[in-house]
Parts: sequence; structure tokens; C-alpha cells
Amino acid sequence: MQDNVEVEFLDVKEDSNLLNLIKKVVEECFNSEGLNNLNLYLNIILTDSKNIKDINKKYRNIDKETDVLSFPMFEKNELETIIKEKMLVREVLGDIVISIPKVEEQAIEYGHSFERELAYMIVHGFYHIMGYDHIKEEDKVIMRQKEEQRLEKLSLKRKE
Repeated sequence: MQDNVEVEFLDVKEDSNLLNLIKKVVEECFNSEGLNNLNLYLNIILTDSKNIKDINKKYRNIDKETDVLSFPMFEKNELETIIKEKMLVREVLGDIVISIPKVEEQAIEYGHSFERELAYMIVHGFYHIMGYDHIKEEDKVIMRQKEEQRLEKLSLKRKE
């Protein structure tokens, strides 16, 4: 069985514990959305503040650092067809770029662990790639519910 995630450490220190956490989180996301028997994978890039700012400016024309960026490779209806028809061509589902300094900062700000915050960034990015958004309140409710279900299943719930 091929991995459902490829991870790149771009100007941040490689860490096998992070790699294991990422694989566990992505596996839960793939299981929950019925993607495991498809030949899809996520590309996750862990990087620093400067790189994510540069990527945000280049691809979104927003000249500031952010925590996570998601770049889906399929429109939502294309992805639904792939899942329904169980297409088996090896394809990247999308790219997720995560700022490790932002994960550290937000973990402190929100009072939970670095691991919980990183897992949230992965799950959040995954659902953007799956076509979910949080611009409209009704869409935000659906996306947040899915995110919290994944984190709860991983025993990484938000602290009350």
C-alpha cells in the first residue's frame, strides 16, 4: 500500500515525530472521507514564516504570512466523480503548506499542544482541498463539524 501523504520540510528541521503525527492525521482524514482505496495522496510542506509569506504573495497576491495554505488539484465535483467511480490513477489530491512558526505561536495563543495545532492545520487544509469552505456561516458550520470529528477521533480535541 502506498502512503497517502508526502511530506517536505522546507527550511525547517526534519522531525520523525512530526512525520508520524502527519501520517496518522492524514490517514484519519482519508478514512473518514472514503479515500483510502483510491490512489490519491496529499503533499504537505512544512516551512517557515518567510516561505509561506512568499507562497501566499505569489499564488494569492496577499503579501503577509499565514498559518496554512491549501491548493486543491480538483474541483469539488471532479473529486466526487473520482470517489464515486473509484478512479485508480496515482494523483496528488492537493498541496498543503503549513508555517511551523505559526503553529507554535497559535498553540500558545489557544492554550493547547503543538501537536493539536499542527493536526488542526492539516485537517483544516484537507477539508479545503475537499472543497469545503468557511466564508458563509452555513458552510463554516459543516466544515468545523468535520474538523472537530477528525480531531476527536485522534484524541486531539480542543480544550474546553
